[in-house]
Amino acid sequence: MSMPEQARQALEAFEQGKGWEQRARLLMQWGDRLEPLAETDKTEANRVHGCESLVWLMAELVDGQWRFKASSDARLLRGLLALLLVRVQGLTSEQLAGLDLRGWFTQLGLERQLSPSRSNGLHAVLQRMAELASNH
Repeated sequence: MSMPEQARQALEAFEQGKGWEQRARLLMQWGDRLEPLAETDKTEANRVHGCESLVWLMAELVDGQWRFKASSDARLLRGLLALLLVRVQGLTSEQLAGLDLRGWFTQLGLERQLSPSRSNGLHAVLQRMAELASNH
């Protein structure tokens, strides 16, 4: 499956990152790039359940391609969300359904850093994306 340009850039950046400290710093930087959600978007309807932290996800289908926005109150999770979003932006519902998310985080060298709760949170976000995709 082809990879969006920003996802390729993320992969290159994380491949350069030696050790967890550098990767954690990169993660924070990616999180800071997330487009902030308006307070009015942080509604119960947009909230993703199954995460220990507060996470919101918004999605729209534009010409058959998905556009996502997400945010969290947790800085590290924002970084993970940013990396998730660069990987899924512009995918079709079919591509989204076939994406190996765990594989993506393994490629980034972050798989071992995903604690069960963080991992569950990300999977809850992906689950929500899949639900949205299957409804279209």
